[in-house]
Amino acid sequence: MNSPGTKTENRLVKIRELSAPELAPYARLSENELRHYFEPHGGLFVAESALVIERAMDAGCEAVSLLVEHKQVQGGAAALIERTDVPVYTAAPELLEQLTGYHLARGVLCLMKRPELKTPEELCAGMKRVAVLEAVMNPTNLGAIFRSAAALGMEAVLLTPGCTDPLYKRSARVSMGTVFQVPWTKLKDDWMEQLKSLGFKLAAFALTDDTVSIRDQKLNAEERLAVVLGSEGPGLKAETIRACDYTIKIPMQHGVDSLNVAAASAVAFWQLGNRE
Repeated sequence: MNSPGTKTENRLVKIRELSAPELAPYARLSENELRHYFEPHGGLFVAESALVIERAMDAGCEAVSLLVEHKQVQGGAAALIERTDVPVYTAAPELLEQLTGYHLARGVLCLMKRPELKTPEELCAGMKRVAVLEAVMNPTNLGAIFRSAAALGMEAVLLTPGCTDPLYKRSARVSMGTVFQVPWTKLKDDWMEQLKSLGFKLAAFALTDDTVSIRDQKLNAEERLAVVLGSEGPGLKAETIRACDYTIKIPMQHGVDSLNVAAASAVAFWQLGNRE
C-alpha cells in the first residue's frame, strides 16, 4: 500500500514545457473563456491561495488540477494536495511567474469546475435578508461586499446582469473565499418583480427626496428585505430606484455625501442584516 507521501509523489508533474496544453487554463485562457469552457454545461475557474482553495473545496467545488511552487508541495499546499487525487503541476517560482504572467503571492493555484447555480426561488427559500448588486463590475468591490455579507448577516447575494463574476481570481481572493460560503446566484432582467413575488421589500441605496435613514425602524421590521446596491460611480439606475419600496441612505457628517460601495455595504449589512 502506498503511503500518503508516495500518493502525492505519484501525482507530481514537474513543468518542463510552458506550452503544454494542460497548462493552458492557468496561462493562455482568459477567465471569461474558462467560464464558458464546457458551454452550455458550465465551465471552469482558477482559485488562488490555500485559504480560498480550501473554502472552495469545503463548498463542494471539484478540483481538476493544482499548480504549486516546489517549496509549497510540502508547505502551505500540502493539506490541499492530500485532499485531492488530481495532477499537481510544480515548478520554481520564477518559472511559474513566466507561465502565469504574475507572481503567485501564495504559491498555489487550483483549476476547479464551476458549481451549478440555483434559481433565485431555490436559493432564497426561507431567507429574510439578501443583498442585490446591480452592475457591480469592479472585482475588488465585489469581493469586499461578499466578505461583509458573510460577516454581517446577509444570507445571500444576488447579482443582476452586468455584475462581474464572483469566481474571478481577484473577486474570490479579496473576499477571502467567502464567495464559497455566502450563497449567491444570478438574476434576470425582471429581477425586481421576481423578488417582490417572493415577498421581499426592496431597499435601494440612493439619495432622493424621499430617502430614509438606514436606522429607520420600518426597515428592520420588514419580514423579508433585499438591500439593493449599485456600481461605483453611476450607482443604481433611475428605474431601479423608482421600483424599490424604500430609498435609504447612511447618515454622514462633514459634508460627505457617499461612501465607496464596499464600505457602504458593510454599514448597511451591519444595520439591516439578519441577527438570528
